[in-house]
Amino acid sequence: MPFGVAQAHHLNSCPRMFVKMKPDGSSGSCAALRRSVRCSRTESTPPVTEARLQHSEGGVAGMAKLRGLEQKVELLGIDCEDLSRPGFYSNLFCPKCRGGQKVERSLSFHIVQSVEFAMWRCFRMECGWAGQAFADGCKSCDGDYAAIKVSSTVQMTEDSLRLEPLSNKIIGYFAERKILEETLHRNGVKQLSGKQCVISFPYKRKGQLVGCKYRTLDKKFWQEKGTEKALYGLDDISEADEIVIVEGEIDKLSLEEAGFLNCASVPSGAPVKVSNKELPSPDKDTAFQYLWSCKDYLDKASRIILATDGDAPGQALAEELAKRLGKQRCWKVNWPKKDDSGSFNDANEVLKHLGPTALREVIEHAEAMSPTYSEPSNA
Repeated sequence: MPFGVAQAHHLNSCPRMFVKMKPDGSSGSCAALRRSVRCSRTESTPPVTEARLQHSEGGVAGMAKLRGLEQKVELLGIDCEDLSRPGFYSNLFCPKCRGGQKVERSLSFHIVQSVEFAMWRCFRMECGWAGQAFADGCKSCDGDYAAIKVSSTVQMTEDSLRLEPLSNKIIGYFAERKILEETLHRNGVKQLSGKQCVISFPYKRKGQLVGCKYRTLDKKFWQEKGTEKALYGLDDISEADEIVIVEGEIDKLSLEEAGFLNCASVPSGAPVKVSNKELPSPDKDTAFQYLWSCKDYLDKASRIILATDGDAPGQALAEELAKRLGKQRCWKVNWPKKDDSGSFNDANEVLKHLGPTALREVIEHAEAMSPTYSEPSNA
C-alpha cells in the first residue's frame, strides 16, 4: 500500500480517543492531554518493551538502533512515547501545529521494520508537515547520509518552525566561545522548542526567512527541508565591496566579534579534496548551488577573503570557491600557529584563544590567491 494511502487509512481506523477531564470540567494543558490520551489496547497486548523487541529486527541491538532513531525525531519535538513499533503506524501529536484547536493526533508516524528510517506526515490541511529520519550509517533515498529530512507545505516562519528565545544554557555555550548575546540577537539565532538544546540559525534573504539550519551542542547538524540553497548571512553582504566567506555559522558570528559585518558562511560541508574535473555549468554544479543562487550579491564584490577551515577539506573548499568566484579577486587566510603540533583551525578557535584583535589581524593579512596579483606599492 502506498505511503500516503496507508497513513490515511491508519488515521481513519484509529480507535476512539478518551480525554481525562478535571473535576472542574476542563481538559487541562496540551502536555496533560499528551499524557492522558492513548489509543486503546486490549489486555492481551504484550507489554510495551516486549512488543517492541518482538517487532524490532536484531533483538537487543535492534532496540538500541530503534532508540537512537527515536532520539533523532525527538530533537524535532516528536514524542514517540512507547507506542511506536517497527512496522506499525502510530498516531501522535504534531509538534508543528500541536493538533490544531481540537488538539488531535494528526501526525501519522511509522518506523520501517528494519529500523533503518522513520517517516511521518501531519494530515491536518493547515499543516502538512512531513519528513524522514535515518538510523546511523543508513543512506537516505537520495543516496546521502543525512540524519534528518523535513518538509512543510506552509510558509516558513519562526512560529511554524517552533523557534523560541535562547536559554541561558545556550547563551552560556556561545559565551564560552567568546560570542556575545548581542551578536546572537542581531543574527536572529534562536533555539528549537522542546526538551533538547537545539540551536537554530535562520537563513534570510532581504529580511525574509528562507531556511533554517539546526545544531545540537554535541555537533549534530540538519537543515529544514525547503531551505533555500544560499549563504548564511546573505543580507550582511548585499552591498559590500569586500566580503569574507567562512565555513560555518559560528565562524560567521566570530568574525562579527572581530568587527567584520561583511561576512557570510557556506551552508554545508567541505569537499574531501579539490576536483580535477572540468568545472560544471551552473545548473549542474549541485554542490555549489548556494554560490550561483547568490551570484547577484557576490558579483558586487571586488575582493573576497576566504577564511575556510585550516584542515585539508577546508583548504579544498577554498580552492573550489576560488575557481568559481575568480582567483584574481580572492584572498586566502592562513591561520596562526597554535603550538608545535599545528595551527588553529578556524575563526572561532582564534577568537576563543587569542581574542578579537588577533582574529582581525589574521583576516587583514590574508594572501592573494592569484599568482599575477601584487599589492600596490606605497612609493
